[in-house]
Amino acid sequence: MPNVAKIFSGSASIELGKSIAQNFGQSLGKYSLAKFSDGEFQPSFDESVRGCDVFIVQSTFPPTDNLFELLLMVDAAKRASARRVIAVLPYFGFARQDRKDQPRVPIGSKMVANLLTAAGISRVMTMDLHADQIQGFFEVPVDHLYASAVFTEVIKELNLPNLVMASPDMGGSKRAYAYAKHLECEVVICYKQRKKANKVDKMFLIGDVEGKDVLLVDDMIDTAGTLTKAANIMVEKGANSVRAICTHPILSGEAYNRIEASSLDELIVTDTIPLKRQSDKIRVVSVADLFAKVIYKVHNYESISSYFIF
Repeated sequence: MPNVAKIFSGSASIELGKSIAQNFGQSLGKYSLAKFSDGEFQPSFDESVRGCDVFIVQSTFPPTDNLFELLLMVDAAKRASARRVIAVLPYFGFARQDRKDQPRVPIGSKMVANLLTAAGISRVMTMDLHADQIQGFFEVPVDHLYASAVFTEVIKELNLPNLVMASPDMGGSKRAYAYAKHLECEVVICYKQRKKANKVDKMFLIGDVEGKDVLLVDDMIDTAGTLTKAANIMVEKGANSVRAICTHPILSGEAYNRIEASSLDELIVTDTIPLKRQSDKIRVVSVADLFAKVIYKVHNYESISSYFIF
């Protein structure tokens, strides 16, 4: 039996799925989603997957229907006698719930890993997890890709004369240092205090940005409160320009308005999550080619270590 790979996409990641399939050298697999009047839905593969490596592209951002659609697709592929089912999650939702940091709360990302494993996945492919330890929540191989493979080329094209990398919070300092080491530049860090989730109470800058071209880096941008506050502080402290690169553009609530009203010159994001609307300050770079190359390597049992930059 020939070794065949087929790429399908859930409804949350159709455009990215099409781009990945195109870069892989084939059309996106035929798939349909039947919906009942009460909101229940049923996925269906409209072509044979028997004996195939099935790659299912679906980011699991809200609503949770996106996650459940992926689970049903995995189950459908297993029941249709697929050889392997690889869940391709450009954005892994619930990743912020990676630990029990207060009483009586779940570890949501572990539960999602359990659900995917129970559904029958053979492997997981994802990008820029909010916490690296989530890889250990799975009992199957996890290919954790980094958007730095795409962003480093974009940064070099910007040709910023006085580049300094910045992290909008202490948690992202490791990521900022990794970029700084690769690009041979300095690092500054923002220290923030929060009284509740998604709302920054106070923020302080650690480092000097006067006369610098600042590039903030983060794995995701949700309400944009932290990022825009950090950008404004950079300008107040004498930065020449402030840009940001963020892998996952969740952009909820007042995020778009905050970005457009902020001191940010540009926000560069990937297409792991489709934008809700366009903005003159937001530029999207695609990760489709990177995923296509890694899918090819995984399908053919070849090494993918060269795609793990930092």
